[in-house]
Amino acid sequence: MLLEYSLDRISISSSPQLIYFDNLQKRLIYNQYIKALKVRLIDEKGEQIGVVDFEEAKTRAKAADLDLIQVTEKVDPPVCKIMDYGKYLYQLEKKERKGKSVQHAGEIKNIRLSFKISEHDMQTRAVAAEKFLKKGYKIRVEMVLRGREKYMGDFPKKRMKVFWDILNTAIPIKMERELKMEARGITMIVARELAKI
Repeated sequence: MLLEYSLDRISISSSPQLIYFDNLQKRLIYNQYIKALKVRLIDEKGEQIGVVDFEEAKTRAKAADLDLIQVTEKVDPPVCKIMDYGKYLYQLEKKERKGKSVQHAGEIKNIRLSFKISEHDMQTRAVAAEKFLKKGYKIRVEMVLRGREKYMGDFPKKRMKVFWDILNTAIPIKMERELKMEARGITMIVARELAKI
C-alpha cells in the first residue's frame, strides 16, 4: 500500500525500506528547492566551475538533461553539483547501508566451552567462531568451571590453548583480552587479525 502526496513529496508506506528511502529524499535539496541566489558549481564531469548565479546553474543542468543537487550547505555559497538525482540518491542509500553493516564490528559473540569438551566439539565451536570472526564480530570464549574444576590448576588453561590453536589455524586471530579467571570460569576475547599491507 503506497499513498503519495505530491505537496511535500512525502510518501506513506507499510514498508520500512520505503520510509527509509523517503527520509533520505527529504534531506536532499535539488533543482527548484535550492534557495540560494549564488552557488558554487561542479559540473557533471566533476570539474569546478566556480561561483555562478542559481539560474545559470539551473540552465546548465537542464542543458545536460540532469539535475542540480545541493551537495553541502555548510559553506556560503552552497556547493551544488550537476548529476542524475536518482543515481545520487541510490549512491547515498548504498553508502548508508554499507555503514550500517559494518557497525556490528564492536559487538561480541559468546562461545561457551565446557570443562570436559571433546576434541570434535571443540572443532565445531571453532567453525562457529570462525563464521562470527569473518562477519567482523569479536568472540568471547568462556569455559564454565563448576565445583572442583575451578581448582584443577592449568588444565582449563591448556584446554583454552587447544581451542586457540584450532581457531588460529582456521583464521588468523589476535588476543583482545588475555585469559582471565572470573567467578564462573575463565574467559578470553579474540578478534580477527587483519592482514597488514
